[in-house]
Amino acid sequence: MENKQRPDESKIQKINRLQREFFGKITHLFDPPLPEGVSERLEQIVACAKIKEGDLVLDVGSGTGILLPLIHKYKPKKIFACDLSEEMLASLKKQHPYAIIIRSDASALNLPDASIDVVFVNACYSNLADKKGFLINVAGMMKPGGRIVISHPMGRGFIDLLRAKSPFPLDDFPYESEAKKMLAPHGLKISKYIDQETLYILTAVKADAL
Repeated sequence: MENKQRPDESKIQKINRLQREFFGKITHLFDPPLPEGVSERLEQIVACAKIKEGDLVLDVGSGTGILLPLIHKYKPKKIFACDLSEEMLASLKKQHPYAIIIRSDASALNLPDASIDVVFVNACYSNLADKKGFLINVAGMMKPGGRIVISHPMGRGFIDLLRAKSPFPLDDFPYESEAKKMLAPHGLKISKYIDQETLYILTAVKADAL
């Protein structure tokens, strides 16, 4: 949550290392086919961003690029694909050569201020080691009127199932009232909130000025 202190750098680095190792070993599990209904829910997630032709889009925690073909059909100018895992990004680049890959922790990602129109955080918000740092960083990179979509195509219950097997901490998704408090200091206002058994979508828009 936003009112929590940011974790110290050594803890962030430890969690990021565990994630790199974990996801690097299971890259093959992210290949199609997807579970029933997931493809349709991913299309719904991407549609919520209202991507315009020529937009600059950032996909945080891209993995092997599950969202990229859905983003690409809206004809953005550039798609930046950010992930911690070299193996994931190598697979992504083979499948989606049009993407600009960046291996980085999202809280340390270095893109110009006010340059990004749309940010996706799909199926990775719970994994972010430094959520407060991420929000500070990403909000600075978003243009006024930019959109951020935090989502999961299998809902918050799926995170509960993963938690028992995960070697790193997995946090819950914020409820709407929590999300409002979390996003407001960064000039982000909720425009859509869906919290269903098999779908979580939180869309927020950056104000023109704080």
